[in-house]
Amino acid sequence: MNKFLIAFFASSLFLFACNGDKRSGSQTELPDDSTDTLAVAADSLVDAVAETPVPRAADELFDDFFFNFVANRRMQTERIHFPLPVYKGEKLSHVEKKAWKMERFFMTQGYYTLIFDSRKQMELVKDTAVDHVVVEKIDLVKKKVKQYTFQRTNGLWQLESIHHLATSETKNASFIDFYCHFASDSAFQLKSLNDPVAFSGPDPDDDFKQIEGVISPDTWPAFAPELPSEMIYNIIYGQNSSEGNRKIFLIRGIANGFEIEMDFAKRGGKWYLMRLNT
Repeated sequence: MNKFLIAFFASSLFLFACNGDKRSGSQTELPDDSTDTLAVAADSLVDAVAETPVPRAADELFDDFFFNFVANRRMQTERIHFPLPVYKGEKLSHVEKKAWKMERFFMTQGYYTLIFDSRKQMELVKDTAVDHVVVEKIDLVKKKVKQYTFQRTNGLWQLESIHHLATSETKNASFIDFYCHFASDSAFQLKSLNDPVAFSGPDPDDDFKQIEGVISPDTWPAFAPELPSEMIYNIIYGQNSSEGNRKIFLIRGIANGFEIEMDFAKRGGKWYLMRLNT
């Protein structure tokens, strides 16, 4: 994360909190009153960032651009290609500038999610050569995906179009269908664990050390993180994602350095959790 994101994140509030020692059975949970608090914080943040000029270097990496885009109302309207094409199947419509409503994406929930096929693919986040990115807003309840397509032209990122799809039409269709079930059904989670699941996380007795171990199905409740089960996001950094037999699912907190990494593998047509990093 570079200095622009550090400055931006430092002014945000965090949503996730690690409650207690995981070895004693505590899970990673969301504060009960976080939604209202973050909504107010997001409003204040948008107003504050709108008064701050966006540095030219913020267009080098998509993440730097995007976190300014979601917080700066003026910049957002300036970086959208109006009239904005919106595709729903074969139907095409356009959104005029005067009809556009500020889109904050995942900022009001304080965290975001990512889906990768491999660790090599994860490196694209830091690749300044990437000039085409798709941000996906995935509604797990309605099984719909809203794709926001961004293109960098003449050094500047811009939102070029929006596409509405069913989750079954995306390249992560199989995994998204599985994840929806996994995130909302504890019994299904147990059936979807590799035995054992490899584990890596911070040492509760030493903040500077990591501990390695394994999680068996009977100890899973002590380690199982709370997972978003209604709405998730994904950012495709120009990579050619495929159904594949491996997915790395990340949950990253905003401002607090919180991160959960879950490594899944598909065997015999079924997905299994192979590793958990916290």
